[in-house]
Amino acid sequence: MRLAQDLRNAWKRGEPTFGVWAALPCAFAAELVAVPGMAYVCVDQQHGVVDYADMVHMMRGIEGRDVVPITRVPANETWLISKALDAGAQGVVVPLVNNRAEAAAAVAACRYPPKGVRSYGPTRAALTMDARDIETLGDSVLCFAMVETREALGRIDEIAGTPGLDGIYVGPADLALGLGLPPDLDKTEPEHVEAVDRILQACRRHKIIAGIQCSTGAAGSKQAERGFQLVTITKDSSLVQSGAQRELREATAGQSTKATAASQGYT
Repeated sequence: MRLAQDLRNAWKRGEPTFGVWAALPCAFAAELVAVPGMAYVCVDQQHGVVDYADMVHMMRGIEGRDVVPITRVPANETWLISKALDAGAQGVVVPLVNNRAEAAAAVAACRYPPKGVRSYGPTRAALTMDARDIETLGDSVLCFAMVETREALGRIDEIAGTPGLDGIYVGPADLALGLGLPPDLDKTEPEHVEAVDRILQACRRHKIIAGIQCSTGAAGSKQAERGFQLVTITKDSSLVQSGAQRELREATAGQSTKATAASQGYT
């Protein structure tokens, strides 16, 4: 099974890691998107329709495909973070982190005392990681804080400088809302581009990993060239919907031509 350390090793080599977001509460769907070469799959417990039991089943599927399972937790709560890690998640993406204190709380929830406040009970993690020591179980897992508000942007250096934080993950849609822009991904408005660059530069200054959500592989490639290292290139629910829409357009395009011809008496 691939572990968080595999992602760290890639980053040390200067390589970006590409992954996919999983919002469908289905282990088989998680297996399908964990294609060879995919570095990670992030199970979304915040905005998807995935509950805790779903996440555990999905992680089994991801692990079976030799891809690193991580999860976005519903909120910056110690019990939610530690419970996800106890289930075998190799890292957490913590939403709506607005200042250093909140970033420090997220880190503390991942680490065991004296480095943090995580309670010891790695029920499934001890099995999947083949370890019971607190260094392996606690220090090795990834902790990413999401910067997605104007307040967080204004405090970006204090967040990025939080001891023990592995990286910052940009939530482009919520960041756009905070900037008074429409909430979607792959933003091109100058104010948004500048804000994302500020986050990227702060990560570089503090020598932590910069992550970002993208809607397509092409957009992800551009962000990797820009310097992002944890790059989500699509979401399972978006793939299903866009694929269905594409096939329907192709099917109905021919029918429209036939209908036009029929109305003109050409059949």
